[in-house]
Amino acid sequence: MSTDLKADSSGGRNFKVFNFRDEKNMLLASVNKQETPFDFLRILYEGAVAGAAAGVVVETVLYPIDTIKTRLQAVRGGGEIILKGLYSGLAGNLAGVLPASAIFVGVYEPTKQKLLKSLPENFSALAHLTAGAVGGAASSIIRVPTEVVKQRMQTGQFASAPDAVRLIISKEGFRGLFAGYGSFLLRDLPFDAMQFCIYEQLRLGYKLAAKRDLNDSENAMIGAFAGAVTGAVTTPLDVIKTRLMVQGSAKQYQGVLHCVGTIAREEGTSALFKGMGPRVLWIGIGGSIFFGVLEKTKQLLAQKRPVDQNSN
Repeated sequence: MSTDLKADSSGGRNFKVFNFRDEKNMLLASVNKQETPFDFLRILYEGAVAGAAAGVVVETVLYPIDTIKTRLQAVRGGGEIILKGLYSGLAGNLAGVLPASAIFVGVYEPTKQKLLKSLPENFSALAHLTAGAVGGAASSIIRVPTEVVKQRMQTGQFASAPDAVRLIISKEGFRGLFAGYGSFLLRDLPFDAMQFCIYEQLRLGYKLAAKRDLNDSENAMIGAFAGAVTGAVTTPLDVIKTRLMVQGSAKQYQGVLHCVGTIAREEGTSALFKGMGPRVLWIGIGGSIFFGVLEKTKQLLAQKRPVDQNSN
């Protein structure tokens, strides 16, 4: 879709002309529409609703795999992995995932749209990468405390989310809820950027090749591939993040570099890939569910818009 600003002869106001083209770049229609702040708010709202729905579904369905992954990464050396209480901390985690996912996609969608309009067409990958990183940074303020509490409960340190929050603050201060914040950003900013970029670029390529919109199963398949690849590549960063978040007041690790050095020295570099199997499985399946639910929810929301807004 291409746009141009033109002046309205009757009032001198700027209108945006939306040229709708198919995959062969054939002009289908041209619609004059005045740009308003409501366009931005609508994109933000629809992204937030779709993101919240997708995040909650994924966490609920795949939480046990995430718990196993966390326990594999947290144990030092050849410790035993406990397979009980695999849903430990789910309720508290959902309370954080819902707003965090809403913020992520709510920020990602309008950022992506703005960048795609501002950058040349062949820079779409950069727009997707940047939007993914911006969305990850915006949602981290909620995602990090949620992740800290979740992983402490998954490793059996606390019995409930309220107890976890209260005891973490009493022993470590408010900063304890943001333990591993730097390592979280080190993992999630490239993860979010890569996953969404791979997903969006594959969708664009698929649509051009198929010359039609993708169906639900195709969106899910591409989401699974994007999640699995990104999950595998970022596993070492995830191990570091897990160790820093679950260590509590013991402080075995003084930071990212100290954590990497200690793990490599005491357990070997292969320990940096602990939990890769469950992580790839979790994020691969999670990617198919997340992007499938995301696109379906966005489609349903678009169908409920007034007719004039559907041409935006």
